[in-house]
Amino acid sequence: MEVENSHIEGRNNNNNNNMVKDVSLQQLKVTLSEFARVRGWEQYHSPRNLLLALVGEVGELSEIFQWRGEVAKGLPNWSPRDKEHLEEELSDVLLYLVQLADVCGLDLGQAALAKIVKNARKYPVINLPD
Repeated sequence: MEVENSHIEGRNNNNNNNMVKDVSLQQLKVTLSEFARVRGWEQYHSPRNLLLALVGEVGELSEIFQWRGEVAKGLPNWSPRDKEHLEEELSDVLLYLVQLADVCGLDLGQAALAKIVKNARKYPVINLPD
């Protein structure tokens, strides 16, 4: 994935035709690191600060669902504006999580795959009667 410098440097570029379909955690990590570096924000990105920011964003994400009751998969009754708001808050959570793993020196993708394997052993498939 090649990220345009306009995104990193803060120049406005609203051309969504350059959107990448499949983005890796590594690509996000590199992009976020550069984003923070050019703004001089690295000094504020300690594990503690990133964790607290992540918790705040999870709270904002929770607010979206707080009074909606059960929500159907695919969000069929949500407006485009509500879906966009959800995308933004989910993105904030993901981006802080990626940054937190990065400053802690962890490979989040590998850790997630290892956790899935661990969970598979802990919760084996049970053959249910037909």
